[in-house]
Amino acid sequence: MKIAKQIPAFLLGAMFIYGGAAHFLKLIPTETMTGNAAKFMELFAVNSGYMNTIKVCELLFGILVLIPKTRALGLILLAPIVVNILLFEVHLANAPGIGVALTLVTALAMYFNKEKYSSILS
Repeated sequence: MKIAKQIPAFLLGAMFIYGGAAHFLKLIPTETMTGNAAKFMELFAVNSGYMNTIKVCELLFGILVLIPKTRALGLILLAPIVVNILLFEVHLANAPGIGVALTLVTALAMYFNKEKYSSILS
């Protein structure tokens, strides 16, 4: 059971490390977006360094999630990024997919580490 508790954190950390690295190494072809999603991504990805900053954070926080001693901190730091991905997909892209999966895996990983959050929740 101890290994089963590690799986969501490992998946989450690996997904964010890959996503951050793939952005800089151009491993993932960019998808053509339309409507409000395209305007949003043009504003944040093309006209500023916002997405580069987010991808660096994803990379660093993904590494924190993979290390058992820093996992709780990494999960707390990744939570706002996960929520932003979910909200972007629901409200702008109108195609919730990976955002729902990321939210569920993050919630599961946080639940498995709930003892580390007891001091801030009580």
